[in-house]
Amino acid sequence: MKGHRVQNSGQAQLFKNPFLELLTKGHPALSWGIHVPILVYCFYYGYSHYFLTLPEMFAIAVFALLFWTFFEYIAHRYVFHLISEKENLQKFAYIMHGNHHHYPKDKSRLFMPPVPSLIIAAALFGIQYLLLGKYAFAFYPGFILGWLMYASMHYLIHAIEPPFKFLQPLWRNHHLHHYRNENLGFGVSNTFWDKVFGTMFDFKKDRIDKQKSKDLMFDRKQKSEA
Repeated sequence: MKGHRVQNSGQAQLFKNPFLELLTKGHPALSWGIHVPILVYCFYYGYSHYFLTLPEMFAIAVFALLFWTFFEYIAHRYVFHLISEKENLQKFAYIMHGNHHHYPKDKSRLFMPPVPSLIIAAALFGIQYLLLGKYAFAFYPGFILGWLMYASMHYLIHAIEPPFKFLQPLWRNHHLHHYRNENLGFGVSNTFWDKVFGTMFDFKKDRIDKQKSKDLMFDRKQKSEA
């Protein structure tokens, strides 16, 4: 990821094939529209076929949503910021996340694209079912809801100023991660795990640069490039 100069416009070309390139782009409404019906049906299926009670299903789903925040931190720190001398692993990290650091104003790649997200989601459900059995029908909806909320928060951080004062640390943490130190501030939906693992920015020392923060935010009226 290092060595790429931040671009304030445009977007990375990840594949030469135009069809594959199209599959690397997504939109919040599309992701919510695809995944929410699946989550609702999954929850209903667990309730109607495995006779799980609603209280235990909701408790498992809430736990899964909270577990997502830990998964988010680990994935961002150790997968998205993967450092390797192997070219194929470097390319993988760039496709997954490095291009976002290179072109932070590219709003078409702030959400996981539909096709890759469905493939990854299916794999995650399979793993969860093997580990949890019938309880996966409650855990999976909470986990994927956590991902949708995280991705939406990430989108908002690059789109608008924090709408509430209590959200300012999230905005600052992510903006500083982009332009001050990419080895800190891995939390996007929360700062809890950054505090736990000692990767939180010191806001007293790391002052926010308003211009640099502004440069990370896209123009919502501007159409995404094809």
